[in-house]
Amino acid sequence: MKIAIINGPNLNLTGLREPSIYGIVSFDQLLTTLAIQFPGVEFLYFQSNIEGEIIDKLQETGFSCDGILLNAGGYTHTSVAIGDAVRAITSPVIEVHMSNVFAREEFRHTSFVAPHARGIVAGFGMESYLLAIRAFTEKTA
Repeated sequence: MKIAIINGPNLNLTGLREPSIYGIVSFDQLLTTLAIQFPGVEFLYFQSNIEGEIIDKLQETGFSCDGILLNAGGYTHTSVAIGDAVRAITSPVIEVHMSNVFAREEFRHTSFVAPHARGIVAGFGMESYLLAIRAFTEKTA
């Protein structure tokens, strides 16, 4: 099984940025944990602060991966183009957020990704990624 994790802007600072919202675990640490907990899964990891690069990665991986976890960060709420890219690919996508976006600012309540995603996992910190991966590995997504 091959799962891509695609993260958007500012998520490269996870572990350092606003630990009260995003925690103290980095994505390098998460990837180590994933390799141990899901030995039969090949993980592809990508992060960019640039909208077009995220779209390119969705198009690159979106026809060959068994699943994609997409945390588009702030682009979730602003990027019609990322939503269109998710709609255009065949790999199932789960929208992931570490924070509960619905308990935050009103503008975060809108997602251009969600209408095209298999599902959404939000509000559980890094555990959101683990829950989404379980949905793919247990064939619930």
